[in-house]
Amino acid sequence: MSDQPVVKTSQGSVRGVWRELGSGESGRPGMFARSAAFLGIPFAEPPVGARRFAAPVPHRPWPGVRDATAYGPTAQRRPLAEVTAIPEPSLPGDSTLNVNVFTPAPGDTAARLPVLVWIHGGGYKGGSPASPWYDGAAFNRDGVVTVTLSYRLGFDGFGWIADAPQNRGLLDQIEALRWVRRNVAAFGGDPGRVTIAGQSAGGGSVIALLSSPLAHGLFHAAISQSGALRPATTEAARAVGRRVAALAGVPCTRAGLAALTEDELLDLQEVVEREQDTATGTLDDAVRRLVDGGGFSLPFAPWLDGEVLVDPPVEAFRAGVGAGVPLLMGATAHEFDGAADQFAPLVAGIDLESSLASSMGACAQTYLAGTRDQPGGPAGQLAHLWTTMLFRVPMLRWASARGDAPTWLYDFRYRPGGDGLALHCSELPFTWDALGAERAAASVGEDPPQQLADAMHGAWVEFIRTHAAPWRAWDDGTSVAMVFADRSEARPAFALERALARALPA
Repeated sequence: MSDQPVVKTSQGSVRGVWRELGSGESGRPGMFARSAAFLGIPFAEPPVGARRFAAPVPHRPWPGVRDATAYGPTAQRRPLAEVTAIPEPSLPGDSTLNVNVFTPAPGDTAARLPVLVWIHGGGYKGGSPASPWYDGAAFNRDGVVTVTLSYRLGFDGFGWIADAPQNRGLLDQIEALRWVRRNVAAFGGDPGRVTIAGQSAGGGSVIALLSSPLAHGLFHAAISQSGALRPATTEAARAVGRRVAALAGVPCTRAGLAALTEDELLDLQEVVEREQDTATGTLDDAVRRLVDGGGFSLPFAPWLDGEVLVDPPVEAFRAGVGAGVPLLMGATAHEFDGAADQFAPLVAGIDLESSLASSMGACAQTYLAGTRDQPGGPAGQLAHLWTTMLFRVPMLRWASARGDAPTWLYDFRYRPGGDGLALHCSELPFTWDALGAERAAASVGEDPPQQLADAMHGAWVEFIRTHAAPWRAWDDGTSVAMVFADRSEARPAFALERALARALPA
């Protein structure tokens, strides 16, 4: 067998590289002893020049055999280190719309292995599919073909432009899924058994795709980890786009904005983000926007454009959109609780219950009673409100809106060292069975339990294979979820979040 496997795609042939898999960190043998990596395969034409701010189109064919042994250019140009502990490199180049395929069965069209398509996070403005955390080795060992994709970020991907297709970042994801449907069989995958998954903005993208009419039929199951999605209105998105153009002194059109360099546009994007942060005003204003389901949206993120995203996910799910797609969702216990120190000056000398009551009414007392043991005191409770309202409450609303549609929930509560926090991104090395990956120790601690990685990764593999999780499906009556911790068990969960989801405006 060649050390450089070649696979023929619809655009042309690509050359990858074999890697030995061994038994992985769990020490248990897998279905496959080695797999091949095909990196940086372009699925769409580079979004530059005449294609800047345009909808993605399939990449033109290439002659001969294209080298696919190194990651391709990334849409991320400036790392998002302040939000994530994940090593996510920024790689230069124009052909940023590319996929990476990890497969134990390249060229075996009869293998028909289940497929995982991963969408990275990063606040819709950063992140990279080239992270070592997203290497598909562990999933390959267990017989899952793994695809990671890139998509346009920030204003490029989600900024309103008068004469451009909107939500271009989501259109990129949809085009990548079309590429998977056309080509994954050549990599040993089953195009009829595709699971999309993502974390943070990637998890929010999963929810957006599940509710989008344009993505219907492109995948068959979905996993949203710490999904963050509060789609803005068309009016709000238009105001942000016009503000960027006004700062640049150009029309808010493709031609006008094309006069800006990549760096100039990124600088303006940061200006608008700072303006939005400043406009938050008082603590009461910030909390009011947070608990108002539609009032706390990122300036550059998926929004309701009427074509890619027609309705908010809760409304779409209530109408039955995506009901035939099994969905696994969850969050970490302390997503953004690490920001407690930043909140300390805001709570000094105030009555937190009275302050929260101005925005939350009687729910303020419910929330504070339910978080009285929160580390960090009042500042910790305030930080946990962001965790609760940005990640955990929306997830409960999505699950409830799906009614009887097959849905499973999990709650990741492992605390490194026994007294650490289950922070944003900290579940990823467990689900990817990559506890020894670069910089993973900062999230999982120095001696993370391999049995927890076995449990989580094993559950993900089973869901990808069968489109059912190995615990009871969610319903609002029993409210059973899998709690992943030192000792994992399925039990009633999310009591506080369910109460808030029912009482606060969606």
